[in-house]
Amino acid sequence: MSQAPIQSVPTNIITGFLGTGKTTAINHLLEHKPDAERWAVLVNEFGQVGIDGSLIREQDGIEVKELAGGCLCCALGPSLPITLATLLRRFRPDRLLIEPTGLGHPARIIDTLQNETFRQVLDLRSIICLLDPMVLHQPEVLRQPGFIDQLNLADLIVLNRIDLAGKDEIAEATRLSTNLFPPKLAIHATTRGQLAPEWLDLSHLPQRKARYPHSHTASSSRNSLAPVPRQEMPEPGRPRAQVGKQDGYYSYGWIFAADDAFEWQAVQEYLDGLDGITRLKAVLKIGHAWVSYNRNDSYPATVGESAWRRDSRLEILSTQALNQDQIETGLLTCLKALQP
Repeated sequence: MSQAPIQSVPTNIITGFLGTGKTTAINHLLEHKPDAERWAVLVNEFGQVGIDGSLIREQDGIEVKELAGGCLCCALGPSLPITLATLLRRFRPDRLLIEPTGLGHPARIIDTLQNETFRQVLDLRSIICLLDPMVLHQPEVLRQPGFIDQLNLADLIVLNRIDLAGKDEIAEATRLSTNLFPPKLAIHATTRGQLAPEWLDLSHLPQRKARYPHSHTASSSRNSLAPVPRQEMPEPGRPRAQVGKQDGYYSYGWIFAADDAFEWQAVQEYLDGLDGITRLKAVLKIGHAWVSYNRNDSYPATVGESAWRRDSRLEILSTQALNQDQIETGLLTCLKALQP
């Protein structure tokens, strides 16, 4: 017996620049998923080594699909319709959440969700943009077209990490959000990505327009991240490395063999001491336990337990070229000796 066609799946895009807490916010939303529903999460990462998918907590009724190696709006744009169709057909979700990379531009994703193929299948609802008030101290971010249009195309803006910002930054971020046109449905403030589930069902306003719709497309943003052949697997003490550059950002990633385990104090001190880092995410095996490590250049690292069990992996984003070999050597010195 054939299944009924998939129709009008509620869909939300959770945007925000690097380090604004998008993955944390999605984890919070998933904790409030109705027990009877199935939710799908599509996570896009700039680097080749996928980290965010491993940071989303596995639960019954949740399917996570990760697209790494560039932005959905440019390098991975052709993959988006295929990935969406496959995810919808196989999992048949009751809701779809999409987390683009913080460097991405939402316009092309919106166009895909509303084209002839998906117009009847997906019901695009509120686009929620997380804004860290401390970004006001980073003029290079404020000038970036992708950041500007993440705000322009959002239906709701949520000031996140307000516990780490001052009153002046929060007030200025609120004024910035309030002055956008068309006006936002709401402007909220929160900590640790605590989005209210009811915000997901607010309407999307199609009249919202991008100021720079062509700034980050396949023709204007060439991805030089070179994929490694699928058959290449890391060996103990010999991680698989990935390096790339796009739009002024450098990506450095490593995947370690499943048998590799780190000395926690050594690797934590090493990662804390790395300079020139815009963003660093990792999931690491330390003995019989696994931890997640998340660091932005503006904040101390946050550490937590991880349910990931496949391998240790690490991704660094930077606006300057780093010494890949030197970093890898430092990581290797933090490994525990393998037992014979």
